Amino acid sequence: QVQLVESGGGLVQAGGSLRLSCAASGSIFSINAMGWYRQAPGKQRELVASITSDVTINYADSVKGRFTISRYNAKNTVYLQMNSLKPEDTAVYYCNAEVVTSIWDNREYDYWGQGTQVTVSS
Repeated sequence: QVQLVESGGGLVQAGGSLRLSCAASGSIFSINAMGWYRQAPGKQRELVASITSDVTINYADSVKGRFTISRYNAKNTVYLQMNSLKPEDTAVYYCNAEVVTSIWDNREYDYWGQGTQVTVSS
């Protein structure tokens, strides 16, 4: 099995910054992509940012220019640097990983972290 553990959430004022971290552990042969999603109360979960093994990066339009995703492959870790935070960024942020778990099986499996709360006060 694979576990994803997020950290770095908290409470900040509008205009402040936070950095989220997500570390993957367990039965991992390779991680083909990692990303961050968020879900605010009453809204659907949405993609915030993702990064693939070929370093293709996608951002939601609402966070472009403010958030930066990066990946440290040696530690199976993905980061989300969030700057110029706005109250509308308030949500639970979830880490996601597409994982190949065995050399004998090259299928990708989707794993999720438990979520970390980000609250931005106005």
